[in-house]
Amino acid sequence: MSKATFQISGQAEGMKSTLTSGNHTITIDEPATMGGTDKGADPLSTLLFALAGCENVIANFVAKELEFDLQGITFKVNGELDTRGLMGDPNVRPYFEKVTIHADVETSESQERIEQLKEITDQRCPVFTTLKAAGVELETNWSKN
Repeated sequence: MSKATFQISGQAEGMKSTLTSGNHTITIDEPATMGGTDKGADPLSTLLFALAGCENVIANFVAKELEFDLQGITFKVNGELDTRGLMGDPNVRPYFEKVTIHADVETSESQERIEQLKEITDQRCPVFTTLKAAGVELETNWSKN
């Protein structure tokens, strides 16, 4: 069994966090309307970035295994949540209720093969499966570009 360890480090200044992983740095912040300085994307949007990025990486792995003609993917990801939960209402969960992923796949493959790529990608994507395990409703639509 092969295990990988992921590590980040960084510092926070007010709502802004500057975080490093290896040679890469990311800034996470809130808009001024939420008390931040708007120097980076908010944490929830950053999670959606991670989802799209992870789906892309896994799709490329799977495409090679399936000998699938994957020329590119364009993602649109939407997340819905009731903000009362993150603002302290104990009766409302503070995380996404629903996440919708739409992927436009650039390929010469059929829609049936695109569905196969999507299904396997969703089963293997760590970010997707983490959201699924948390009970987030996930809607995925992949179609030919």
